[in-house]
Amino acid sequence: MRRIDKPVWGEYPAYSKIYLDLLEDDGKVLERLWSSFLEIKELIYSLSEEKLVYRYAKDKWTIKEILIHLIDDERIFAYRALRNARNDETPLHGFDQDTYVKYSNANNRSLESIFEEYELVRKSTIALFEYLPEDSFMRKGSGIDLDGSIVNERTVRGLAYHIAGHELRHLYVIKVRYLSDEGGSAS
Repeated sequence: MRRIDKPVWGEYPAYSKIYLDLLEDDGKVLERLWSSFLEIKELIYSLSEEKLVYRYAKDKWTIKEILIHLIDDERIFAYRALRNARNDETPLHGFDQDTYVKYSNANNRSLESIFEEYELVRKSTIALFEYLPEDSFMRKGSGIDLDGSIVNERTVRGLAYHIAGHELRHLYVIKVRYLSDEGGSAS
């Protein structure tokens, strides 16, 4: 798969640092996207239905809801990457992840349907980044906050790494908060 250099500070907003720090600086972000999908699929399929709809605290997401959140987030950030790669600099509004999860109906879906969707989205994301023109990876885009201010500027390659690191962060949270006997302190 294509190698994409890891973005440097200034190519992503401060909040994304927690995600990018989870990724190697080896250019293999597309390979990581595929391998982490397979890792998550293997882990999740080993769990009981009870564990998939368990909440470790009031108002926390279930594992099924986390999976749908990962799909939603990936779609949104891949769309941003496409727009920025095509030199569309229109600032885009963010999304309320809690509202998206609330209306996802995740806990009523089969694991098979979730992973069918997840795999299709992942393959589409990898194909997008695999075939973008090389000069598009340094193009930038930004978000627009509710007050109209410009926020969260990032490059196309910053978006690729955000998607990969965001997934790794949630995998960590699943392992610590949902599968560990000790609990831990992930958020």
